[in-house]
Amino acid sequence: MKISKHNTEHYIWGDDCDGWHLVKNQDLSIIHERMPASTSEIKHYHQHARQFFFVLSGIAIIEIDGKEITLNPQEGVEVPPLVPHQMFNKSNNEVEFLVISQPTSKDDRVLVD
Repeated sequence: MKISKHNTEHYIWGDDCDGWHLVKNQDLSIIHERMPASTSEIKHYHQHARQFFFVLSGIAIIEIDGKEITLNPQEGVEVPPLVPHQMFNKSNNEVEFLVISQPTSKDDRVLVD
């Protein structure tokens, strides 16, 4: 069966942001996420999960270990375990991106003050 954000599990996070679980198992998680204009995620790190963020549309800013990186469409960045990171949409347009985590990031998130 084909998988898309139109036929898979949906959830809402943060400030009216959306997530769709495209692949959801212990070894691998792939989530399609949408962030409206002027929204952000909470700074955190993962104890075990390695993540890859890949922008599909819009322009995202991701802070990794205190350094901001601009991600344009069709660009991505890897975040190793134990490295603090935070995704921002500082634009006036929505951003859609994929978050690929190995193993899953479920119950692996530690908030950073």
